[in-house]
Amino acid sequence: MADQLLLSLGPRPESLPGRYVRPAPQRPRLSDVDTSASIPVIDLTAGDDPQIVAQIGSACRSNGFFQVVNHGVSSELVMKMRKIAGEFFRLSAEEKMRLYSDDVGKKVRLSTSFNVKKEEVHNWRDYLRLHCYPLEEYLPSWPQKPVAFREVVSEYCSEVRRLGFRLLGLISLSLGLEEDYILRALGEQEQHMAVNYYPPCPQPELTYGLPAHTDPNALTILLQDPHVAGLQVLRPAGKWAAVDPHPEALVINVGDQLQVLSNGRYKSVWHRAVVNSEKERVSVAFFLCPSNNAVTAPAEQLIGEKSPAMYRSFTYGEYYKKFWARNLDQEHCLDQFRSYNC
Repeated sequence: MADQLLLSLGPRPESLPGRYVRPAPQRPRLSDVDTSASIPVIDLTAGDDPQIVAQIGSACRSNGFFQVVNHGVSSELVMKMRKIAGEFFRLSAEEKMRLYSDDVGKKVRLSTSFNVKKEEVHNWRDYLRLHCYPLEEYLPSWPQKPVAFREVVSEYCSEVRRLGFRLLGLISLSLGLEEDYILRALGEQEQHMAVNYYPPCPQPELTYGLPAHTDPNALTILLQDPHVAGLQVLRPAGKWAAVDPHPEALVINVGDQLQVLSNGRYKSVWHRAVVNSEKERVSVAFFLCPSNNAVTAPAEQLIGEKSPAMYRSFTYGEYYKKFWARNLDQEHCLDQFRSYNC
């Protein structure tokens, strides 16, 4: 395995290679994880809009994470997306290596871990990173295999983008802002997708699929593996909690940009992915991001004498550059943008 660039190329090692082993204080301590906790599940068709807005506001304040059901993305499309994602990582080594790159600036690439050129310890993950908007710009450079990959993934991107915009409107209302405030503030939003593959790991207690991190974007919509848990969220009390897959749900989490726009009312919460000793896990993370030149700052309506601006203004391009220049599990990137008034 010494020269192997991608975990999905196989074969599986009998013990964890040293470059994946975390120092003892940084290991996941899986026996300490709360497996009984849950994050809110919000039915987007239940009740009137004020009820849904209130539920979303409560979830963003207390958890930073929630799940949505009856979200408008068809079950058939979700099944197709899961199927095509798994098929991609079963392609031949030759097909996959055509897409391999460790250049974090590349818009379409297959890679491993997080940032292999910087990190000292790698993560037990391969991933396909796709820029998705505008589709006509990026679609020609997407993988052509498996058959129907471009068709299925482009339809999924369009449907989830619509859901994301609806959620941003509800989040705006929950903050007491105009429904389109966040959409206007973020500019013509870009969107990225990470199709994640976590192969069976011989010693999951020694490593991560992804270590603790927050998301640099505005909103993340995650399609979990329906059979294998792996997502864990840091609760306010400081204990890690497992987010078990819900068969019909998409998982939503607040990103760093929404923490800034809300002036800290809503939290971009630390979360991580752990791995399984027997089963592979595939997930699809969808990221709504401000345009690079969009300026992120706390909403003026949320600033006052008792609630001064917590962050200085910055462009998303500036933030994203700093985010990728660090290791994933270093200090919160937002700390570099704190306002001196706080």
